[in-house]
Amino acid sequence: MTLQQLKYALAVAKYGSVSLAARQLFVSQPSVTEALSTLEAEIQKTLFVRSARGMKPTDEGRTFLGGARQVVEQMRLLEDRYSGESGKQYFSVSTQHYTFVASAFVELARRYGGDDYEFSLLEERTGKVVENVRNFKSEIGVLYMSRSNEMVLRKLLKESRLVFSPLFLARPHVFLFRKHPLAKRASVSFEDLAEFPCVTFDQGEENSFYFAEEIGNERPVKKRVLVTDRAAVANFLMALDAYIVTTGVLPSYLHGRDIVAVPLDEDEPMTVGTIRHADRRLSELGHAFMASLEETAAKMGLTEPKQGK
Repeated sequence: MTLQQLKYALAVAKYGSVSLAARQLFVSQPSVTEALSTLEAEIQKTLFVRSARGMKPTDEGRTFLGGARQVVEQMRLLEDRYSGESGKQYFSVSTQHYTFVASAFVELARRYGGDDYEFSLLEERTGKVVENVRNFKSEIGVLYMSRSNEMVLRKLLKESRLVFSPLFLARPHVFLFRKHPLAKRASVSFEDLAEFPCVTFDQGEENSFYFAEEIGNERPVKKRVLVTDRAAVANFLMALDAYIVTTGVLPSYLHGRDIVAVPLDEDEPMTVGTIRHADRRLSELGHAFMASLEETAAKMGLTEPKQGK
């Protein structure tokens, strides 16, 4: 098994065909085909399902490619760090759609970026956040737990050798346009919101309420708007009198006073925290980002969860 074979297999998985992978790698198609065949023969596993529509990883293939991605990424980091060609810094965070994470990330780049760096802030679906940290694509992930999803998420994290560290405890809120009929209420219930469109972040194939970014996602609603882009949320809130269930954390500089946070009458606090791989030590930038997160949370007056919660 060679590093080149792993790179070819990952490229085929990414582009869905040998020809496209070969084109992107600037090698011949027979070279990629031969490398894949040799690799599958060596490990005695079928990594891809071939069809007229392209190539998709088998279940065994997805597991293998996850490990291959870790190997290739670690080799890239080693080459970049010790080749002597540059002092570029690399750091990646995967997160649910939280503005406070973006604020902390910006502060990290300002303080520690230096002259040569490649930092990645990946706002992802919940399953992808976990996958990116498990596969070492990101050093740190950010997501939340509550009574509704904690059992399932903790099981998934344990299987993935990921460690969850609480950051702060938040009471559920809804974001509303300042002119929304309920915007001046001291609090609202799901019953109050029943006639208004509900905005939720799409979770793709893993669209179960355990992976939702909003509590109460299992409730049937009359009107729902699925989004993948955090920037689109404010547009729907203002144009449709819609709402989205959140932690209530929204830096005012993003939307001025257009969007307000109203407490939700639900007794289900959200513990927002970070995940990291148990087999990977935090880098200097990882420690710096954790400090930036804690500093940002403190500035926003967020409460620290009690131990064991």
